Amino acid sequence: MSLRLRLLAPEDSARVLAWRNSPQVSAYMYSDHQISQDEHDRWLTAALGAPDRRYWIIEAEDAPVGLANLARIDTAAQRCEWAYYLGEASTRGQGLGSRIEYIVLRHVFEARGLNKLWCEVLLENEGVWKLHESFGFVREALYRQHVFKGGRFQDVVGLGMLRGDWETARPAIEARLRDKGHDPDALPPAP
Repeated sequence: MSLRLRLLAPEDSARVLAWRNSPQVSAYMYSDHQISQDEHDRWLTAALGAPDRRYWIIEAEDAPVGLANLARIDTAAQRCEWAYYLGEASTRGQGLGSRIEYIVLRHVFEARGLNKLWCEVLLENEGVWKLHESFGFVREALYRQHVFKGGRFQDVVGLGMLRGDWETARPAIEARLRDKGHDPDALPPAP
């Protein structure tokens, strides 16, 4: 299955709002409420215009299937935060997450030359934080009762990867991708 990241565009608005409000995606977001068109429009304007953010539409077989992003890009501190989700349920379980992670790691550490990438994941989203750990992310924090969601407080795992971690982990990650039938050299870079 072909995979690429392309820059988020205004014409993606309706699809992204539908994904953000879908139960499969919103279950792992920090907020619970139905996102209104007005709120989404403000978010999209900020997403497209803020210099410390980068948003991509994930495309599989040339069809939009999800969203990936960098946030809080800080060139002075040489770090940023990231997140992604697959909005189309039919694409889950096909190895897209591993390939997306590889593309983003290459972009952050090689194209941007940053030193640190970090993320936060709800503790109960075990599949995602375990995927990050399998790529060499290190658990740096457990934020207890960090998010109020679903009528209860939930814990959040804070994970980080340094450029040196990436350089050490990259050969094993590439071998694992190849073992699963994915050629890392054929994955297009993030724009």
